[in-house]
Amino acid sequence: MPSLSFLERYAQIINTPSISAFSADLDQSNRAIIDLLAGWFKDYNFNISIQQVPNARNKYNMLAKIGSGEGGLLLSGHSDTVPFDDNKWQFDPFKAQENDGKLFGLGTCDMKGFFAFILEALQDIPLKDLKKPLYILATADEETSMAGARFFVEQQLIKPDMAIIGEPTELKPIFKHKGHMGHSLNIQGKAGHSSDPAKGVNAIEIMYQAIGKLIALKQQLSETHRDDAFSVPEVTMNLGHIHGGDGENRICGHCQLNFDLRAIPSLSDEEAIAMIDEALAPLVQKYPQRITREAMYETAPAFGCRNEQGILELAKKLTGFDPVSANYATEAPFINQLGCDTIVLGPGSIEQAHQPDEFISLHYVDPTVTLLRNFIKQVCF
Repeated sequence: MPSLSFLERYAQIINTPSISAFSADLDQSNRAIIDLLAGWFKDYNFNISIQQVPNARNKYNMLAKIGSGEGGLLLSGHSDTVPFDDNKWQFDPFKAQENDGKLFGLGTCDMKGFFAFILEALQDIPLKDLKKPLYILATADEETSMAGARFFVEQQLIKPDMAIIGEPTELKPIFKHKGHMGHSLNIQGKAGHSSDPAKGVNAIEIMYQAIGKLIALKQQLSETHRDDAFSVPEVTMNLGHIHGGDGENRICGHCQLNFDLRAIPSLSDEEAIAMIDEALAPLVQKYPQRITREAMYETAPAFGCRNEQGILELAKKLTGFDPVSANYATEAPFINQLGCDTIVLGPGSIEQAHQPDEFISLHYVDPTVTLLRNFIKQVCF
């Protein structure tokens, strides 16, 4: 049986950079971390499949499988991390360091360290006696496009009974979460000297009207689409960034607004986009060929657990917590497309994710390892 300790594995994972970013200057391949994980799971006699993610910058998924038959359990996580601001870190982001009962480093909490928990849980489990398969999935680019999870589910290679995504939830099962979409609204005016407004078309003035339409839609959504399972029960819209014009004495020729929308599971992405376009339609008609809306990136859909195999009841039994909801997005809606009961459940707190000096408290080690072992025993034996 492999002899590396839990902390030794964790350190090697953190020491292997795997940043994903929209900027090519910051983006890194995740092949090194995928190969590292593949080697460890191969040591446990898992069958390993590594797939290159198309239309990505040298990114890969890894699927490890042991056992035969139908159904089974999938333990899933992403292999990438967000970029970091070196000026704000006291610890080395790429060196796992233990201090005051915490393990610091980029990815310790969110979330590639989860694979060290899985490997620790596999010890003392008689894997040769599995009655149903156990799958481990490591995906690419969750922090940007979620391209890894999107591509994996397109292949429909597996259909487990249940799936657990090990994002940091303080070991509380999450059974639904909001989606996330970002849009860029562009107004093309006609620049000119401010002394003669009639010779130009002021893009800021049109944007002012468009913002009014979006705020009215925001209010409408907050009243018509609510889910009290969430701490923020309404659909939210944030007008996050605006830029227009180049001088106080010139008619603004172009104005751009970036905004996001976080939908609850009962509002589909298609419905939300249609409502945005419907709200802006009168202005599009009034100012032909001057208003365009485009997605800034692929939408992360909202998620709700199907619970056909009873994963929510099992999760409550094993964790002692009632399932809860989250306002952030994960790969769960994609894993859900495999046809399995899916929850988000893992060690650490989302409060430490994407933060300088990211850490995970080491008090999570024993309960997480025990929890994963119990899930494997309940589902696969």
